[in-house]
Amino acid sequence: MNLYRDDVLVLRTYKLGEADRICVLLGETAGKLRVVAKGVRRTTSKQGSRLEPLAHVRVQCHRGRGELDTLTQAQAIEPFAAIRSDFDRLARASIVVEAVDAMTLDREPAPDVYRLLLGVLRTIDAGDRPLVVAAALLRLLQLDGVAPVVDRCVTCDAEGPLVAIDLEVGGARCERCRSGLAVDDDGFRLLGLILTGRTSAALAEPSSPVTSLLERLAVRAVERHLDRRLRAAAVGDR
Repeated sequence: MNLYRDDVLVLRTYKLGEADRICVLLGETAGKLRVVAKGVRRTTSKQGSRLEPLAHVRVQCHRGRGELDTLTQAQAIEPFAAIRSDFDRLARASIVVEAVDAMTLDREPAPDVYRLLLGVLRTIDAGDRPLVVAAALLRLLQLDGVAPVVDRCVTCDAEGPLVAIDLEVGGARCERCRSGLAVDDDGFRLLGLILTGRTSAALAEPSSPVTSLLERLAVRAVERHLDRRLRAAAVGDR
């Protein structure tokens, strides 16, 4: 009764003792889990390489009495090798993984977040898209009910023309109420695609100053929500 199986994404790991590792996992059905993988840091372990951050793994675990469960089996599904071999892809994927880790609660089912992160990793591994990070972060905020308003001015409710995003007040500003970061019509068009479920169209957009701007905006929005910096975003900026 204490055994369970799940497909998981490895969010992060850290050392425990001489040979063990604690893995923070996002399960398809179980939500975020913290498990002890015993002996995986030994050179003879076959499971250690399967439990690296960003891996997609099928696991069997034994539920413990405290916060930590014990991993008993791990079978690789997708290693996302292209992400691991490219610093830029790894940096971008790590931003989303860190945000997911920070915005999910332990043992709370989060199937939408699991599917979102799996889609992001598959997209980046296959070749990346300029707006994949921005789209993922904005969707995470939307799932938390705190996405910025982008279809009207948050101050006067005017539908346009919209000229800026002010995260301090929750979203778009019109010309009369203008404050915050300037965003042009194309930027608002892309934000609208992302936040109305038309992400595929947004991901087809080529790289441009607008896509870079929206990624910075999305990172700032998540950082404001968390009230802290995303370490992975700071690494990617260097």
